[in-house]
Amino acid sequence: MTCTLMWFRSDLRIHDNTALAAATRRSPVIAVFLRSIPHWQRHGHGANKLDFWHRGVAALGEALAGIGIPLLHRDIDDFDEAPATLLDIARQVDATALHFNHEYPLDEQRRDRAVTAAIHQAGIMVTGHHDAVAFAPGELLTGKGDYHSVFTPFARAWHRQLTAQRLALCDTPSPQASIRIESERPFAAPPLATSPADAGLWPAGEAAAADRLERFLRFRAHRYAQQRDFPAIVGTSELSPYLALGMISHRQCLQAALNDNDGSLAEGDAGIVSWVNELVWREFYRHVAAGFPRVCRHRAFQRHTEALAWRDDETGFRAWCEGRTGYPIVDAGMRQLVRIGWMHNRLRMIVAMFLSKHLLIDWRRGEAFFLQHLVDGEFCANNGGWQWAASTGTDAAPYFRVFNPTTQSHRFDAEGRFIAEYVPELAELPAQNRHAPSDAQRIDTGYPSPIVEHKAARIRALDAFRTLPPPT
Repeated sequence: MTCTLMWFRSDLRIHDNTALAAATRRSPVIAVFLRSIPHWQRHGHGANKLDFWHRGVAALGEALAGIGIPLLHRDIDDFDEAPATLLDIARQVDATALHFNHEYPLDEQRRDRAVTAAIHQAGIMVTGHHDAVAFAPGELLTGKGDYHSVFTPFARAWHRQLTAQRLALCDTPSPQASIRIESERPFAAPPLATSPADAGLWPAGEAAAADRLERFLRFRAHRYAQQRDFPAIVGTSELSPYLALGMISHRQCLQAALNDNDGSLAEGDAGIVSWVNELVWREFYRHVAAGFPRVCRHRAFQRHTEALAWRDDETGFRAWCEGRTGYPIVDAGMRQLVRIGWMHNRLRMIVAMFLSKHLLIDWRRGEAFFLQHLVDGEFCANNGGWQWAASTGTDAAPYFRVFNPTTQSHRFDAEGRFIAEYVPELAELPAQNRHAPSDAQRIDTGYPSPIVEHKAARIRALDAFRTLPPPT
């Protein structure tokens, strides 16, 4: 009996999965997942993401079994092994076609081109699908025919050209006659150098993702615009890990937004519109990765900023990593990241700007540290966010924008509740003192003095950026 192979990667769901739906329309399906732990680790993914990935694949396997589709697992050391591994599986199961959903970073695109060439050469049909975006990279271009490098025009074009067809959900596959795979063994947990965050914080799988979406829309979405910047409030969707690994699709999220906002994504309820905007940002950064592949090579999007004289400050970098900079809001954010594998988005901006502007340390070091710890670590969004904060990227913050951490703290954690949770040595201080403890309070609590003074650091950063050659 011939069959079709469905190659899962960061699309760990059976509902609204473009490639899976297409594969099941063709013939009986066998699913395959290639686990590339050494490769992913070399490219910076840490225990939190890899553990979540493993648990997501386990949940996917159970869902697939429920509709009669077996899931084959294979371990490979490097993406270069993917073509031969998939071709071997295809020959073993007599597959006549392979389907997969596209990924957009450079390494993944190279892998997929190599797989496509090898499988085609063997006489097997290969089809890639644009599942994670409403518009494939290259579909939304500027008037000059270039990829967008500024978000607002991209978002306008995205909304203007969006059709109901682009948001239509794919059919969930009907159960097929079970295919028995004799030699398949349970997938063992990945070997990890460090212990991941509490799995209970991030239950994996489609059901968990759907539950988070439902609770967000019921309890928080309509206040999202007002509450999204306040880390002490559970005001965000917390769906980013599930979107990063495709346990829920952008279409499912946008359809839910449409249903909750009288059929509109661009106007109406301010909370829904603001949240949709964040989903469009995710797509924008995927287009940037595909259209400007230099950002996938550790390069700054704005070429002239590559001349910036970053400081070699190992002591400052370690203090930032360990949450002991002496700025409570910065330290609370970094401790949240290390403790639970996730950080509130407002804090991501604050801590990223602190590293790249206050300490004038190369943003790439921060980008790598985030990826090492984030359960939602995903190259495009992580790189885009870091380059925005460092004023090196697309639509970047103006170089003269340097967040004052203490001002940000007063504004977004006025009562110091978030600081008290993650910097507990300051919890007994009066709320107004948690943002910038006095010298005596720092001595009493053992909390460090600031490693840099805001005004002086800002001047140093401005001077460094002003010496750069003009953009070309």
